[in-house]
Amino acid sequence: MADPSAGDGLRPPRPTLAEVRAVAQPPEVLARGNAEHWTGDLYLRRLSPYLTRVLIPTRLSANGVTALMMVAGWAAAGALLVPGLPGAVLGALLAQLQMLLDCSDGEVARWKGLSGPVGIFLDKVGHYTVEAAIALALGWRAAGLVGGAEQDPAQWFGYAFAGAVLATFLVLNKALNEMVHASRAAVGLGPLPDTAAARAVPARTVLGTLRRAARLLPVHRMFHSIEMTLVTVAVALVGVLLGEELAAARVQVVAMAVLVVPVTVGHASAILASGRLRREGRS
Repeated sequence: MADPSAGDGLRPPRPTLAEVRAVAQPPEVLARGNAEHWTGDLYLRRLSPYLTRVLIPTRLSANGVTALMMVAGWAAAGALLVPGLPGAVLGALLAQLQMLLDCSDGEVARWKGLSGPVGIFLDKVGHYTVEAAIALALGWRAAGLVGGAEQDPAQWFGYAFAGAVLATFLVLNKALNEMVHASRAAVGLGPLPDTAAARAVPARTVLGTLRRAARLLPVHRMFHSIEMTLVTVAVALVGVLLGEELAAARVQVVAMAVLVVPVTVGHASAILASGRLRREGRS
């Protein structure tokens, strides 16, 4: 079997940063409007070639990098079980590492010519499980079950349950996009273009007005691994300043469990109101 660290015979096994960027970050990847997280545009895509350059000469496949991404995300959720600001900061740092590895797995795949459905499947499993695990961890954090004071079972169960509700709606919200692709495929429609026009909601409707308002106050963006951990850092810091760390964590998980419900309903409504589930030329 060929050594996967040796490249494909056409590319050097130890490339320069410029070579990594040219092959692993083509314009069509950087231009993806809905697939790229804002941290990718802001800084992670600037940092990922350095990590990718280190990973390319190793025997680690792109799927192996995806596995590391999962581990980093699960570790972020585990870190949130540590009470107070230290656990929140560690969780946020690990979530950043998760997203950095998420950039690099695709770059390694493009460099080594190893892209395929298995990698896409693993990537989706990683994001679904990581974000659900972080939500569950926020519930346990609010319950004070790890490193906290002795809690009344009836009290801590409610906060743990709020974390479970948050996790359930997070997974449902993410699955709505997969349902669109599955529904289109079931009736013979092609892949949905990753463009703003394909996701547009009619402007002169109540839903269109709400969508514009959401751009000014993008609450829906809170429900991703990086955002959830950054919010947790901010909440933990407020808790430290007020001397009410556990109370702050409880307000956070309850508020998020409440907010995720209208966000999910709004997402489903936006899909139905857009042209994503319609045949071309039909209303």
